[in-house]
Amino acid sequence: TALALVGLFDSWRLAINSLVTTSLSLDAAMGSTAPFRDEIHALRGHRGQIVAARVVRTLLEGSQIRESHRADDLRVQDPYCLRCAPQVIGACLDQLSQAANVLRIEANAATDNPLVLSDGSIVSGGNFHAEPVGMAADGIAIAVSEIGAIAQRRIALLVDPSLSFGLPAFLAPSPGLQSGLMIAEVTSAALMSENKALANPRVVDSTPTSANQEDHVSMACHGARRLLEMNANLAAILGIEAMTAAQGVECRAPLLTSEALQGAMTRIRSASPSLTGDRLMEPDIAAMADLLASGMLADGVAEDSIAGFGE
Repeated sequence: TALALVGLFDSWRLAINSLVTTSLSLDAAMGSTAPFRDEIHALRGHRGQIVAARVVRTLLEGSQIRESHRADDLRVQDPYCLRCAPQVIGACLDQLSQAANVLRIEANAATDNPLVLSDGSIVSGGNFHAEPVGMAADGIAIAVSEIGAIAQRRIALLVDPSLSFGLPAFLAPSPGLQSGLMIAEVTSAALMSENKALANPRVVDSTPTSANQEDHVSMACHGARRLLEMNANLAAILGIEAMTAAQGVECRAPLLTSEALQGAMTRIRSASPSLTGDRLMEPDIAAMADLLASGMLADGVAEDSIAGFGE
């Protein structure tokens, strides 16, 4: 339970931060905010989706980049990684919220065996069986994997000139002569693939022991422990998205992003300076992963908009 709670807290923090990286990517790609209108999401009714759309919509208010193409954009609709971000991230927020409810109950539960009951009797039962924890951990793992998967597709979009609506190849200052963020994008794809494998459910893999007395177990410890690695991978993926989106937003100069996202840009650039030429990216990726893991990217930017959701 303790390991699952650590995984939950880390993944929740990263999920909130992913709304900031999503917003930056949307602006860098000159995406449309129309799919984030409140009525669209209210018609479906999922709380996480509604909140995710509201946060992105709020973060983009006042963006000069958005206003520059609102009236004369000939594109009909954006790719799913932009347009369906509320549906995906929102579903993950709901999944994490459900896991939080399960783990809250479990953290306050009597799970010893045997138990001493109120009448003084000592009874062997099954409250030690951690199936609820195992299922919650599996749900968290799926959410972590999906947040990273859709973020990686946004990274791929931003470095591809056929998809990025005018951004240079790999966001390099001199495309063709420089690699830009190519290796960073490849790194994000590798981390995404690792998390896909790690997200396979653990509760379905019961191994009988103790002469078949313990013939069905939850594998909850395995399920919870892998969340630490998955969240570290997700922090790096979102860190790469943040630095990629920031580079893309800077390519739209003299147009500026929103005031809220300019604050996020300042934090990003304190960890990873603007790309002016090819350089070793490992220090940047590590610094950005630390920033995302700390939750500071969304501090005062998105956290206020989602306050109370997970309560």
